[in-house]
Amino acid sequence: MKLWAGRFQKELDQKTNDFNSSIAFDSRMAREDIQGSMAHAAMLGACGIIAQEESEKLCAGLQEILADLEAGRLAINPEAEDIHTFVEGELTRRLGDTGKRLHTARSRNDQVALDLRCHLKAECAGLRRQLVGLVRVLGEKALAHCADVMPGYTHLQRAQPITFGHHLLAYAEMFRRDAGRLDDAVRRMDVMPLGSCALAGTTYPLDRELTARLLGFSAVTQNSLDGVADRDFCVELAAAIALAMVHLSRFSEEIILWCSWEFKFVELDDAFSTGSSIMPQKKNPDIAELVRGKSGRAIGDLTALLTMLKGLPLAYNKDMQEDKEAIFDAVDTLKACLTAFCPMVETMRVLPENLRAAAAKGFINATDCADYLVGKGVPFRDAYKATGALVAQCIREGCTLETLPLDAYRAQHPAFGEDVYAAISLENCVERRTVLGGPAPANVKAQAERTLQWAAEQEGTA
Repeated sequence: MKLWAGRFQKELDQKTNDFNSSIAFDSRMAREDIQGSMAHAAMLGACGIIAQEESEKLCAGLQEILADLEAGRLAINPEAEDIHTFVEGELTRRLGDTGKRLHTARSRNDQVALDLRCHLKAECAGLRRQLVGLVRVLGEKALAHCADVMPGYTHLQRAQPITFGHHLLAYAEMFRRDAGRLDDAVRRMDVMPLGSCALAGTTYPLDRELTARLLGFSAVTQNSLDGVADRDFCVELAAAIALAMVHLSRFSEEIILWCSWEFKFVELDDAFSTGSSIMPQKKNPDIAELVRGKSGRAIGDLTALLTMLKGLPLAYNKDMQEDKEAIFDAVDTLKACLTAFCPMVETMRVLPENLRAAAAKGFINATDCADYLVGKGVPFRDAYKATGALVAQCIREGCTLETLPLDAYRAQHPAFGEDVYAAISLENCVERRTVLGGPAPANVKAQAERTLQWAAEQEGTA
């Protein structure tokens, strides 16, 4: 039976009913719907709106339904209009007229707003744990490779020497910010809308603060129209997820490059690679490629939510049923990607000798060569020009700055001395970059340890 039966003389067309139904995707909120109903029933009894005995029967009946669902003794009816209809119908089937009292002083408008907030708060906690786990893996990997020199890139061109640990910790910083964005989203999500009813509240003397306390919310909504019409929390969470997926996609792109024969900086574990149906030599980074591809889904989910909301008048509109599929897909996409990505990074083998060989090419110590002259009192622009000429000579002669004879250096500028070779040593170049946030191995080691300390604190293992 439809919750809105009475006004209508005909049953809804079956195809229209299927189109209108949301049970296929909102059934995942069954636990939150039942817990919200239990808190509502307890509040109704405490406020004397229904008899205390009936309140207790409602809570007990709802608890039994939840237990039956979780034990597999009760299946959600796919013909139900939504999860709210199913739960209330099942409760009424078990309790009779007492079950019909549950919806007193409540609308599906504020009910679904409540369920969605409760469900997404729980999902955020799980996503956050996964992000913290990835940050921990990156910290461990960075600590192990804090001194392994590699080329840093700009424009995908070798630029300056850094270490592999330094590179990994850049992503650790991104994922720490992603965890913080989830915290921010939850902080604004943690507001209880029940009591807003359809849009204008109710004449019943509700204790909304009691309901909020029973459900673990920190505050209640302050405007009944906003209470049912607000989906900012979905958009904000979708934005945080989309950005986390962009970070995963960027990292995936680099891993895909790194495992190619052109780079060969890392090798992925067999458990996180696939082969070719025709080329027996292939070892493909499919997990990283899928993560990169799935970032588009999360961006699309954010766009769908924004587009759905942009033209809606207050308060509730059926368009808002579209919020759940988009935000659930975004949550599920990030969850699935982190589940595969974290162990892939944890088990990948780094090849330091290939990192160092790549760093030896591309003249990534040219800036240090120019800085050497600056240290001798030469203006930077003159030092830059002299070093550029030396690089051009190396390219013509097929050598590197490390192997270029001292006479060639002095031909460009008399300030060059024997100590230039120590100045442009890749290891020395990196070790001298001790500025806060720089890639000196001591810096990277300290940063990795701070990262691991943060992860331990978040995981409660510090």
